[in-house]
Formats: sequence, structure tokens, C-alpha cells
Amino acid sequence: MIGRGWGATALAVALTVPFALPFAYLLVRNAQDLGGLWDAVSDDRLVGPLLRSLGLGIAVSAAAAALGTGAAWLVARTEVRGRRIWALLLCLPLVIPSFVGAVALIAAFSPGGLVEDALGISWLPELNGFLGAFIVLTLLTYPYVFLPVMARLRTLSPALEESARLLGRRPASVFMTVVVPQARAAIAAGALLVFLYVISDFGAVQLLRYDTLTRAIYADRLLDPITSMALSLVLGLLAVTVVALERRSSRVGLRDQARAGSPLMLPLGRAAVAAYGFLALVIGFALVAPIAVLGYWAIRGFVRGSTDSASVISDPGLITGPLLSTVGVSVVAALVTIVMILPIAFRSVRRAGRLGEVLAGTVVGGFALPGLVTALAFVFFTLSTPGPLGALYQTLPLLVLAYVVHHGALALGAAQSAVAGVPQRLDDAARIMGRSRLRRFAGVEMPLMLPGLAAGAGLVLLSTAKELPATLLLAPPGFSTLATKVWQAAELAAFEEAAVFALVLVAISGVLTWFLVVRPALRSWSDRPHPGAAPTQGESPTGSRSPEPTTP
Repeated sequence: MIGRGWGATALAVALTVPFALPFAYLLVRNAQDLGGLWDAVSDDRLVGPLLRSLGLGIAVSAAAAALGTGAAWLVARTEVRGRRIWALLLCLPLVIPSFVGAVALIAAFSPGGLVEDALGISWLPELNGFLGAFIVLTLLTYPYVFLPVMARLRTLSPALEESARLLGRRPASVFMTVVVPQARAAIAAGALLVFLYVISDFGAVQLLRYDTLTRAIYADRLLDPITSMALSLVLGLLAVTVVALERRSSRVGLRDQARAGSPLMLPLGRAAVAAYGFLALVIGFALVAPIAVLGYWAIRGFVRGSTDSASVISDPGLITGPLLSTVGVSVVAALVTIVMILPIAFRSVRRAGRLGEVLAGTVVGGFALPGLVTALAFVFFTLSTPGPLGALYQTLPLLVLAYVVHHGALALGAAQSAVAGVPQRLDDAARIMGRSRLRRFAGVEMPLMLPGLAAGAGLVLLSTAKELPATLLLAPPGFSTLATKVWQAAELAAFEEAAVFALVLVAISGVLTWFLVVRPALRSWSDRPHPGAAPTQGESPTGSRSPEPTTP
């Protein structure tokens, strides 16, 4: 099935083509009309949204880096009580999609919302535009910095810090001059991921009415497709550049981790109250507040009832259809992704070389393109292509393909690790015993790879369940997911209904995030040695470990 000859190479190349299709189509389509491209690029309609996207991305990245690094340092390097609980709670904002966070913010400050009813405050302005987008995106993206920085801080060698302390440096000075420089690769990688998330975000900025590139692309897609395509190309090039920088930072960080060691744990002393207060405020605003707002509107909706028979408030059974659609299409996308990614992973791992790097890089390029840009590329491509390809527009196969292209890189790292974890000698032994290639794959390799492939599929499933722009643009008529239901209700200001669908989506995301992201991270942190602990097998006395593979 998956061999090492020309057939396997041809299969891997063929399966990589869909991942290159959206970006290639944007290049070709814009190259065919260079005059229109130049007009769009030089127009104020590009400059304004581009500057706003860059400004929002830089501001959120800086704030998330400060927030995530500070929280990680308190949990990893101070004697804070209940560090595992704090680490878990600080990761959980990952379960809240940005558009759900925007709905919660709007619903909290709207007339009759939680702020007015619970606190009696009616004079506060609605938070929208830049300020609203900045608040929502910062609170929901800081875990992208917290997770890598937390892991890095837990493995820093104590030698430099001990030297600085002996020279009379205060803890704050040691943190800024010794700890931060050693963790800068992890901070940079996390901040770049936040920047990519922000410039690619569509749901939050659209609901909060802040005109970034994604909002302009969506608004021009029907009335001015040439401008929409040009803006999509600009956003795609920007996103690909950010991903390339992030991968470089990640590689530098992995090399640095070879010098890891048991960390120093600092006593909090008089700063304990401030430290616990900071952690509580972060969790309160990023996690508790959005869920509380959604819970408030959902409970109020069920208590007051609704006269609309088509509302989920009147008939809670209406949630079943979007729930099953979300789960069903996410599972299908995850399975198709693994089937398409596995031959690519085999080719890039078993026959390492330039071609394997190109194939893997193409898959990562599909991840770099924002979901809105990927979806629009498939829309324009299918609508301009006659025959069977044109008939794919607004069909489930095209929607699943868009999911696979956009989220396939999330499974690539896990698949490559799974393939690399199968000892080549087992395949050689089975071949000597006369087993065919198919029997060796099914009986020897697949059982060993299954846990890693399942983890990759789970990441794709999680991302697909929360996907909004691709579903809005490519879903068949009448096909609704939890994400689109939240979106439709929020645009109608039906916050009771939006809250119900949002809570169900957050619950599903929470379960998946716990098993796929938080639990493995907590397990790896608990495996790290504390000061005075004896080194475990496979570690040096300083506690250093060899770097582990990471996903994009």
C-alpha cells in the first residue's frame, strides 16, 4: 500500500496537489490581471485594512506575549500553590473560538445584558472596533504563548540564575536579564502564532465591526471579486511569511532545549497576593466571564421562553441537527486528512530529502493560508471551472476538502512522528518472513502508528468543529453546524439562541482540548524533575532531554 518506490512517491505528490491548489490559484488568477492587481494593491481599500490588520496583530501579539509569559513564569518558576490547577485553567481559553468570545463581549455590554442586569451599570459604551477586537483576541490567544513558554521555563538550566542571584540581582532583574533571553525563542514562536491567528481571524473582527483584511475580503467577494482576490493574495503571502518565521523560531527553541535543567523555584513572599490576584484576573476575564455571559443569556432565554417555534429556546431538540452535522463533518474531515497525510508522512520520513521537504512544506502552506482565503479560492476555482469540478460548488466533498487543506498540517507532525516511531527492522523482519507490503503495513506498522495518527486526527477534528468562514462559504444549502448557528443568531442579535449553541460548541471543544492539548502538556510537565529530584532514565543529571517533535 505504502512503499518506498516510484509508486509511493507519485501517490504522495498527487495527494499534495490539493494543498497547493488554493495558493497556486490565487497566484495564477492575479497574474492574469496584473493591472487589476496593481489597482487593488495601490488603492486605499487595501492600505487601510492592511494597516489595521497589522496594527491589531502587533498589539495583540505583544499583549499576549506579556500575559502568557508572566503567567507561565508564575506557574513554572515560583512556589505558587496548586500549579497544576492553575496551568489547566490558564490553558482552557483555547476552547473558546474567537467569534464566540466576540458574541460574549457584545452580549455582556448590550442593553439588558449581564453587566446592566447584574451590576446595574447602563452607562458603559459598547465595546467594538479595535478595542473590542483587542480585548477578545488577547484573552483568547495568550495560551499560544503560555504553553511553549511554560514548557521552556520548566527546563532552563539554573546556573545563570544562581550566578545572577549571587551577584545581588533582584528576582525581577534576574527574570528580565537572564530568564527572558533564554526563553525568547519560545516567546517569539508563540507570539508569531498569535499574530497569524489575529491577521487570519474573521469571526471576531466581523462581529465587532473592525475593518481588517479578512472583513474587506468577505465584503468584496461578490461585488468586487478582483479586489477580493488581490486582498486574499496579500493576506496569504503575509500569513505564509509568518508561518515560515514561526517554524524557524520553533527550530531554534528545540536546539536550545538541549541545554535544559532543573529550574529554580522562587518564593513569593509579600508578592503572593499580587501573584494570585493576577492569575485569578486572567482566568476570570478569559474563561469565567465569557462562559458566565453565555450561561446568563441561555438561562434567561429558557426562563422567559420564546414565541418563535423555530427557535432552539422553544424546541431544544433543534440543536440535534447542527450538533450531528458538526460531529459528522468533523469526523469525516479528520479521517480523510489522515488518509491523505499518511503517504506524505511516509515519503518525507522514510526517504528524507529535498522532495520530502517540499511536500511537507506544501502541506504547511495550506495551513498558513487563512480559512477565509482557502474557502474563497475554492469558491472562485469551482465557479470558473465548467464540468464536474464546477458542480462541486457548495457540496459536502468540497467543504471536506477545504477542511483537509486548511487543517492538514495539524496532522502532519503527528503522522511524521508516528512513522518515525516504527523501527525499520520490524518491517525488514516481516519482509524476510514473506509478508506482502500490504500485510506488513496492516499487521506491523499500523498498530504502532495508530496512537499518533489518532492524536493528529483529533487535532483536525477539534479545528474543524470550530471552523467558521469555510463553512459559511462552502456548505451546501441547509447544512448548518454549531459555528454557523452561533454566527447567524449573533448577526440577528438573538443572544439567547446564540448562547445555547455557543455553550454546546465550547463543551465539545473543551473535551477535545483536554485530551489533545492540555492533558499531554500537564503530563509532560509533571514528568519534569524538580530541584533535588533524581534524574529519570534517559535524562542527564541536569534534567536535560532530547527535543521532541512538534506539530505546526
